[in-house]
Amino acid sequence: MEELFIKISRELRHSLIFLKDKPEENIDSTIRALWHKAYGNSVSAEKAVHLPLPQLSVNQENILQQLVQQRMRGIPLAHLTGRQNFMGIEFKCDPRALIPRKETEILGRKSHEICLKLSKEKSVIAIFDVCCGSGNLGLALASKHPNVKVYLSDLSPGAVELTKENIDFLKLGHKATAKQSDLFAGFDSAKYWGQIDLIVCNPPYISSSKVPKMNPEIASHEPALAFDGGMMGIKLIQKLIRESPKFLSENGWLIFEVGVGQGSFILQICEKSGDWEFVTSAKDTSGNIRVIAACCK
Repeated sequence: MEELFIKISRELRHSLIFLKDKPEENIDSTIRALWHKAYGNSVSAEKAVHLPLPQLSVNQENILQQLVQQRMRGIPLAHLTGRQNFMGIEFKCDPRALIPRKETEILGRKSHEICLKLSKEKSVIAIFDVCCGSGNLGLALASKHPNVKVYLSDLSPGAVELTKENIDFLKLGHKATAKQSDLFAGFDSAKYWGQIDLIVCNPPYISSSKVPKMNPEIASHEPALAFDGGMMGIKLIQKLIRESPKFLSENGWLIFEVGVGQGSFILQICEKSGDWEFVTSAKDTSGNIRVIAACCK
């Protein structure tokens, strides 16, 4: 078993480049995650490092070698394992939606903080996860807070189907509803106007011209719809800022992720709109604004 691990480690060391936006992935976590997948246990790289390696049969060793070859050809690890960890929760993951990133946990943690504040004032918190992808943001909040109702929407029918699978996987059907929708379009009725306490969103914010130039592991395997934010990268964010107040309750919150370098400009857009009581932000470890939170009047 040790010899096989060392052999694969050498192969990966000379063939694999690890992306900065997936810091949980390295040679050790990659081998362990693929090893467990070959054994029949689907786990994320983050979870795999905490599990002992099982003894593989000859057939399972062959499956492992096939998985390693696929990984070296650039297929994302999360697509091979079918799992990605987000905020300590295992999610189903495949090419239908964006692979949840560690950087988005900044948004997740800030949203969690807002939920804790809201829970002191409300018996039930209504949350809307727009551009939900695999549902990781909204469903993480549903998992961590007992008294919430979560609505999730995405323009991609495939992403919505994956979200529904994660709702079942996490046994959150009593708290979460997902629907294919262009932002709020599928929920635009009196039932939702002024009724949402927290809108969360990880929108596409890469400018259209940069999407094809992204690392092939991303550009060739993850949906462009999850990245393409229009000419300047903020087209959908501007629409989100305009449309959210209609759905937010009094003192409700809008919170969303932004790209590096976009924060100051988008803060100004929020402040000049006149719809918000106050606007705040959260930064990454390098000092870049990555999350903007606005409280409705």
